[in-house]
Parts: sequence; structure tokens; C-alpha cells
Amino acid sequence: MSTEDKADNAANKIKGKAKEAVGKAVGNERLQAEGKADQVEGDVKQAGEKTKDAVKDVFRD
Repeated sequence: MSTEDKADNAANKIKGKAKEAVGKAVGNERLQAEGKADQVEGDVKQAGEKTKDAVKDVFRD
């Protein structure tokens, strides 16, 4: 996984946590849901990148 991809995925998760927190603070359920979705998106992308790395390692050996 490239450093840039890791940073993008981490940024998505941080953005999502912030949105969720703001949504909770102001009582905005839609913003909370968007925040959770951003976090899930970051997790899914990170899992995909890890899978690509694992496949590369298998074929490298």
C-alpha cells in the first residue's frame, strides 16, 4: 500500500469521525450518518489496499 493511499484512507476516517461528532453535537442525524459512511469508506479502501499488497507478496515469492 502506498503512503499516499494510507494517508488518504486515514484522512477519510478522520473526516468521518469529525462529521459524526459535529452531527451528534448539533443533533443532525444526516451528518452523523455521512460521518459513519466516510469512516466505512476509509476502512474498505484500506482493506482493499492490504489485499492488493498481500497478492503482490504471494506472487513475489
